[in-house]
Amino acid sequence: MSSILQRVAPIGEARDREILKDAGTYVYEKRPEGDILAHVFLPEIATDAPRPAVIFFHGGFWDSPTPTQFVPHCLHFASRGAVCVAAETRTSAKHDTGPLEAIEDARALIRWVRSNADTFNIDPQKITIGGAAGGAFLALLAAMPRPKQLPPVDGFNCFPQAIILFSALVNTAVKGTPAERFPSLKMAKNLSPNRLFRRKLPPMLFFHGISDRITPYEEVRKFCRSLRWRGNSCELIDFERADHSFFNFNVSHKNFELTIQVADRFLVERGLLEPDPDAELL
Repeated sequence: MSSILQRVAPIGEARDREILKDAGTYVYEKRPEGDILAHVFLPEIATDAPRPAVIFFHGGFWDSPTPTQFVPHCLHFASRGAVCVAAETRTSAKHDTGPLEAIEDARALIRWVRSNADTFNIDPQKITIGGAAGGAFLALLAAMPRPKQLPPVDGFNCFPQAIILFSALVNTAVKGTPAERFPSLKMAKNLSPNRLFRRKLPPMLFFHGISDRITPYEEVRKFCRSLRWRGNSCELIDFERADHSFFNFNVSHKNFELTIQVADRFLVERGLLEPDPDAELL
């Protein structure tokens, strides 16, 4: 894991641009505001067997595009045999849009990955989605609505097999910055993940700092409790004295390593990633 990151230049914008140059960049959706991009990292080792996919939606509240946030995560899971995607969606800074457009894009990207399963040699039944803050919100909005509310488009649905979330935004039903970015508070309430509970959701893994003042830990704790009450699989890993950005590689290498190891184990246990032979030797 660390040896991969040691090959990467120091943290910064120049490094981010360089890493994205090494990814395959694709237009997954053409919108009136412009082309929306997906940055795809392929495993180095070729195989005839279909591979799992892991899609990451960056943080923020749908304001500025920062797809490089999850490049270190993509590097890790690509090294483990998964096709990884650092996603872009429409944002207010670049496209003058809000969360509704970002939700639409996130769902479209997951369908696009499934529709191109043959191109990337992906198993369409082994798709994990993840995200941070507002990106975690997008992941939840691609998974939590009932199937009749999100019918397939051209034969492809957007429901994942697992979800990994960091500093997740789970409540847009209260006044505040996230809710204010919706056309109305009523719409923010209707689309709030904590209003969308149902049974038979994919397994979820949450990482959250107890000192997070942007997306409060207590809201996520209650959210996970409600998921479990309905029979869903939900694991919450909390970090004491950790704030909103604690998990990012450029904030804490230690926390990045801890979260990536737990996320790796989470996917292995659910058959969405092959066991790491190197880890078994430790």
